[in-house]
Amino acid sequence: MSAPTFTQHAARPSSISNGDDHAGDGNGIPAPVAAVATPLRNAEVPPSGSLSFIEQVYDAYQEDPTSVSPDWREYFADLASAGKSPLEPHPEDVFPRRSIFHHANAPVESPDEATRRQLKEVASLQERVDQIIRNYRVRGHIIAQVDPLHQPKEMPAELDPAFYGFIDGDLDKKFSTSWLGGPERRTLRQIISWLQNTYCRSIGAQFMHIDSLRVRQWLQDRMEGSGNYLKLPRDEQLRIYKRLSDAVIFEEFIQKKYISKKRFSLEGAESLIPLLDMAIEKAGSQGIDEVVLGMAHRGRLNVLANIMGKPPSQIFREFEDADPEAHVGGGDVKYHMGFSSDWKTQAGASVHLSLCFNPSHLEFINPIAMGRIRAKQDRVSDYDRKRKLALLIHGDAAFAGEGIIQETLNLSQLEGYRTGGTIHVVVNNQIGFTTTEEQSRSSTYATDVAKMLQIPIFHVNGEDPEAVAFVVNLALDFRKEFKRDVVIDMYCYRRRGHNEGDEPSFTQPLMYQTIGSRPTVNDSYLAKLLDRGEITRDETDAIVETSRTWLEEHLHAARADRHLDKVRTGLGLWKAYKGGAEPDEVATGIPEPRLADLLRKQAQVPEGFTPHPKIEKLVLTARREMAVGERKLDWGTAESLALATLAIDGYRIRMAGQDSERGTFSQRHAMLHDYVSGEKYMPLRHLSEEQAPVEIINSPLSETGVLGFEYGYSLDWPDGLVLWEAQFGDFVNVAQVIIDQFIASGEDKWRRLSGIVMLLPHGFEGQGPEHSSARLERFLMSAAEDNIQVAYPSTPDNYFHLLRRQAIRKWRKPLIVMTPKSLLRHPNATCSLSSLADGKFMRVIPDGTDRDPKGVKRVLLCTGKLYYELDEFRNKYEREDVAIVRVEELYPFPEARLREALANYSDDLEIVWVQEEPENMGAWRYLFCQTGGRLFGKYEVRGVSRPASASPATGSLASHTFEQEMLLAEAFREPVRH
Repeated sequence: MSAPTFTQHAARPSSISNGDDHAGDGNGIPAPVAAVATPLRNAEVPPSGSLSFIEQVYDAYQEDPTSVSPDWREYFADLASAGKSPLEPHPEDVFPRRSIFHHANAPVESPDEATRRQLKEVASLQERVDQIIRNYRVRGHIIAQVDPLHQPKEMPAELDPAFYGFIDGDLDKKFSTSWLGGPERRTLRQIISWLQNTYCRSIGAQFMHIDSLRVRQWLQDRMEGSGNYLKLPRDEQLRIYKRLSDAVIFEEFIQKKYISKKRFSLEGAESLIPLLDMAIEKAGSQGIDEVVLGMAHRGRLNVLANIMGKPPSQIFREFEDADPEAHVGGGDVKYHMGFSSDWKTQAGASVHLSLCFNPSHLEFINPIAMGRIRAKQDRVSDYDRKRKLALLIHGDAAFAGEGIIQETLNLSQLEGYRTGGTIHVVVNNQIGFTTTEEQSRSSTYATDVAKMLQIPIFHVNGEDPEAVAFVVNLALDFRKEFKRDVVIDMYCYRRRGHNEGDEPSFTQPLMYQTIGSRPTVNDSYLAKLLDRGEITRDETDAIVETSRTWLEEHLHAARADRHLDKVRTGLGLWKAYKGGAEPDEVATGIPEPRLADLLRKQAQVPEGFTPHPKIEKLVLTARREMAVGERKLDWGTAESLALATLAIDGYRIRMAGQDSERGTFSQRHAMLHDYVSGEKYMPLRHLSEEQAPVEIINSPLSETGVLGFEYGYSLDWPDGLVLWEAQFGDFVNVAQVIIDQFIASGEDKWRRLSGIVMLLPHGFEGQGPEHSSARLERFLMSAAEDNIQVAYPSTPDNYFHLLRRQAIRKWRKPLIVMTPKSLLRHPNATCSLSSLADGKFMRVIPDGTDRDPKGVKRVLLCTGKLYYELDEFRNKYEREDVAIVRVEELYPFPEARLREALANYSDDLEIVWVQEEPENMGAWRYLFCQTGGRLFGKYEVRGVSRPASASPATGSLASHTFEQEMLLAEAFREPVRH
């Protein structure tokens, strides 16, 4: 067979043929050559282009043949016996690559100029071969046949042998390939064919960006040793076909029965179903007993029915939507709902599956799913991160376009967030709604953002289910070996529009002409199976008929009984917890001796540990003094005691946020650093041998991803205290999607409870518009149906009781806390151990002075630090006619407690709500809506605040001080009466 000219290469990987190529199996997929991968031996393999090295080989052999390694000795001897010059290249030559010396002092003599020239030619040829091999590893994915629509690709010049100066006559020269999977000696023709089979067929691999040589070699061995091909047994082929048929028939069935209804079908990407099937089976074989899946709406109904085991009858009832009163004011659409089930693998292992609920905000479920897996791992002490798996299904446009992808990927290898590796599956429709790839991203691939991690990215043709099977198997093995993420980019297409009522050919006419002419993936796979002759038409017809009959039976059941099954909640870990309306307060005090002991333990460090001198004085010594009553407790100490007492009682503590170990305002110092060695020590972890774990984590500079992760963690850890802390409360709006779509509405939409705590530093102190407001008004605007708790405590002891209440009560609702800044060190914002020992959280704190209630004409209602400024102003001007009542919990609105606080005052009392925030922010408008301007129907309420403003605060400290003085004066000014 004549060799083709190199300059005519097409982009397809069959351009160079070779007599040893894989034999065809009848379906266009070459069969693998039996080969054993040979790993690199770095200590033995010198650079193949090293002329001085080759000269040493030749000279050493001439001096003493036993001084060179056996392969070189055999090579020179073979050439000599054939009557050939040892230095003259021949077409069949193989150039050994291993070390020639048995010892370092072998004699070396300089060869003559002719010999040098010949040796240089030999080295140059091998070096160019090595460059081709490397570039196929680096660039082969560019011409891989991963696109089922066969859009044209341009052949990179560096994959053309002519680029390196090779001519046709070089194709049959042999070269060393001991470090390439397969035989150790091959012709250039065989080498290129093997590389094309490995990297340019239905799988394109990106892995050469990985820094670790060991990881790259592991991947090379697995891919090159098999040619990236897996010969499946007959039963696995049948299983894939059944899964494909189930997926295709499910979509066709709903399309016929519910023509006008949205379902965001999986058509064109049905290989996702066998992919998930194989992934779960493989995970079960690796000892994984739980998988949490996150995905958007496309294909979700198919996954629910064919993977999660949700009865199709229930899905059909949701399509029927026969009861208009079933979900008034609540619930969610059918393609957002979650589900859980138990999967029994073929080998008999049990794998629990949880498909997370998901809003239409694409990709935001990702950190939540990861947080859930981390909690599940921690609960069973799976600190090797082996037994639980997060599997995330993405869309191509969203993976490239949504910033939450980068935030999620960044968490993957951080100590506080790692889960042992997430499997990412991109369902690559090659379009986003109506937007093309050229319009939606600047990168080559939708997955290029994942190259920020040291992980492989496998692009695979979704119409080659057996290639998908190979990639799934490789991805799960990689995760197990290296505990890292893996990305599977499954190229497919979207047979219909963005939804079933959309017409995609309006904007992509050519693409949809191509799609319209394509058979379904199960039909194309069936043709291959029948062509092989291992499977009969009768078998496949039976599979199809069984699937259709199953769906018809479920449709009949759905229409016979249209009653929707109730969403199952309150099971397992959540059995002891409830939602609904807020219950009464619970006792949260701790005996003083116990508190004092915990303070002393938090002031202890290991022998030889040297704290920072300032920490020793301001924190450790201060806490020892607090323990014996010589000093009042500040805010940070009250918080540390709340966490310590809960940990001692068995409540796991997990707090995460930017700078949370030390605290933004240097108030916490939960993690101590040795002043000499830098060694770390957290006293909260050393309270007792029986205590629950305590994690206080410095998070990356991310709000959305980290808050999502902690919310996910809280979903699977109701019996602990999970907290997220903003660096400043102003930055919480970066995570608005997590707040609006999950935290505030999760119970109403999905009946999912959470006890997540959000600590948001808030207060107007002259630090400017981005360091003043946690946007209290936005939380109050979202508050309804007892969905969240919003608190703004003003004292350390009330904060102590608030945190303990959140863990101790069996009522699980998100808690949003406006936390202080200046109050952290305010001389009056302190408390005693006795106030922690007695009592409970106070939703409303009455005026604490001894003034006669009958003499009070005005009550100022306020929150947080403003109380101290109002109290100072009142004392300064001796306003005995004014009482100040603090509303510590704003939602649920503490009507009964506020009524009690005002009970002793006269009915003609004036009520003034005072806030630092502008009139259109803070709590004023919320309070006005709650009261209608008249509290309890008898007290007129007016508000005092900064004027309504587009920005929360001024950037001038002088202006802030002036505004604050005006605010205080206005609060005490006599109103103008008409």
